Amino acid sequence: MSLFYALTQAVIASTPEAAASQGVIAYPPAFFAAARPANAREMLDRVPGFVFNGGDGVRGYEGAAGNVLIDGQRPASKSDNLEDILRRMPAAKVERIDLIRGGAPGIDMQGKAVIANIILKADSGTHGLFAVANNFYPSDGRFAPASRLEGSGGSNGRNWELGLFVGSFIDDGSGDGPRIRLSPTGVPLIRSKVQSEAGGDDYHVTGAYEMPLAGGKLKLTGRMQRQFWDYDETNRATFPNGDLNRSHQGFASDEGEFGLRYTRQLSGATNLELVGLQRTEDEKFDAISRGPRGMDDFRQASDTRETIGRAVVKTTRSPKLSLEFGGENVLNTLENRLTFAANGVAIPIPGGNVQVEEKRYELFGKAVWRPLPHWTVEGGLRHEGSQISARGEVNLKKTLSFDKPRIALTWAPNAATQVRVNFERSVGQLDFGDFTAGSSQNSGLVTAGNPDLSPEQAWVSEATLEQRFLKTGSLSVTLRHSALTDVIDRAPIFTATEAFDSPANIGDGTKDELALELTLPFERIGMKGAQLRGSSTWRRSEVTDPTTGAKREISGLRPLEWDAEFSWDLPQYKLNWGVEINGAWRETDYKLDEIEIRKLKTYVQPYIEWKPRPDLSVRGEWSNATARGFRNTRYVYAGPRSRSGLAYVDDRDIQFGQMYYFRIRKTFG
Repeated sequence: MSLFYALTQAVIASTPEAAASQGVIAYPPAFFAAARPANAREMLDRVPGFVFNGGDGVRGYEGAAGNVLIDGQRPASKSDNLEDILRRMPAAKVERIDLIRGGAPGIDMQGKAVIANIILKADSGTHGLFAVANNFYPSDGRFAPASRLEGSGGSNGRNWELGLFVGSFIDDGSGDGPRIRLSPTGVPLIRSKVQSEAGGDDYHVTGAYEMPLAGGKLKLTGRMQRQFWDYDETNRATFPNGDLNRSHQGFASDEGEFGLRYTRQLSGATNLELVGLQRTEDEKFDAISRGPRGMDDFRQASDTRETIGRAVVKTTRSPKLSLEFGGENVLNTLENRLTFAANGVAIPIPGGNVQVEEKRYELFGKAVWRPLPHWTVEGGLRHEGSQISARGEVNLKKTLSFDKPRIALTWAPNAATQVRVNFERSVGQLDFGDFTAGSSQNSGLVTAGNPDLSPEQAWVSEATLEQRFLKTGSLSVTLRHSALTDVIDRAPIFTATEAFDSPANIGDGTKDELALELTLPFERIGMKGAQLRGSSTWRRSEVTDPTTGAKREISGLRPLEWDAEFSWDLPQYKLNWGVEINGAWRETDYKLDEIEIRKLKTYVQPYIEWKPRPDLSVRGEWSNATARGFRNTRYVYAGPRSRSGLAYVDDRDIQFGQMYYFRIRKTFG
């Protein structure tokens, strides 16, 4: 007990200037001085107990938030990656970073337990950045150069931002390796050597302008992006013959977005926020394979549009109570066009040519109440309704409506300890990609689309214990149970001549998770500026297989995910170095006549960064130092798994080699 008390008192004494009893810890620029960060994203990497979350790629605005606010607000953009936004934000513009744990009056936590709020300086001058980088893949001699140009500035409430990126990339999901097909008794049927490579180009420009308007503040944002990706594979058999199969896949997309946010103080304690957003995306994908048995030709084009209007009123009734009310209206459309031919013969695919429209609204009310100094209660109710219609090869119209209550309770007996309990109903959003047919990169198999899906729903119970120690150390343990309804998984769709695998609702299920997050400083053992950060999540799930009727895990759900980073800031040498590790994972898909297992091995990346001057940095990375690979194993049955035996096992073990990355970055202002 005395050791725990001593650690607790040490943490309280060293907590940065902030009202720790209110669940907010402030980190000023001096806290980050040893690391010499160039931007807000690099500052967040040094905040104890914080794990960055860039948000979800869902339709609408309300459910897409990450866990970072800027001056108490979310970015108005959706397509502009939150991480990119933070990397364009110079560290010199940051007044402080507030870490909000368990909620605080006036802050919309967006359903997150921990939020970082970046407070910017007013009129901080003009800043700029120019960076050039190159990625080298020695296995085949490829280079992937990139350059970035950014600027920001303003005064008297008028501010501007501009960013330009031009670069290429190497896709480490490809590589070389053996492929073997085995009979059910383990006898080799086919042996071959796979050689593949993939990569592409990315171009995007972003801009923003903020100005006073009608007693408030208006911010306009815009973004345009063009991306290309190509994948080429040669599969040459060495047994029982010398058959040669070649395949090519290509992807191209054009994306544009325009957004605006208007904020105005209606009274001393009440604020209005209006958000408007228009986003478009046009994609084209083709997959062509040739071999001794002929040619398969798959071509797909899709156009998506999203329009969002949102209004929110926030009011602080007292230092202990804040309220928020609002709503949003969203219109989404998708038009998909698809052709598939085998040896020149057209084969119809369910859901291949379809137009989908979703009209969706959401109303919400939220409250944060602090009845006692060490207790915080956050409650909310969201109601969503949508009307989804499909035309073309599938014609349907359906109306959906859900209520989503949430209550969270936080107890902070001291500045070092927090206990958080959360109970809510979550409703997943239907993925437009599930409505349309598609093609698998690894197997070349075509999957059907299914517009007649219902959203997955869950009652989620969660409890978290967070303990801070050794000045900058933190450990949190979270237990989470989800009772699932209308689980979206895999099920067959039958046509007159074919059976296709498709997304489908397969009934009820459960999901249990244990999550750990750790920040461990090493100053006590003489390694000042060194720390270990890591997070891991264990998952266990159960659903009923629609093909066999047996219990199994949810398709595509990884039982274990983890990552870790050791970093050491050495300001006396103007150096930062470390090692990033992304842990191995496994995911399994259960289909009508197949079980597919995908395994990615552990990824290790040492790095070193030298900053000879505050405005200049040179960084090197040894990417994929362990040359980790990707393994894809397919257990293919002679028919439906419920009544057929195993026909063969097809296994690919693709190895991707090491890469070397080099970057020079110069900042201005």
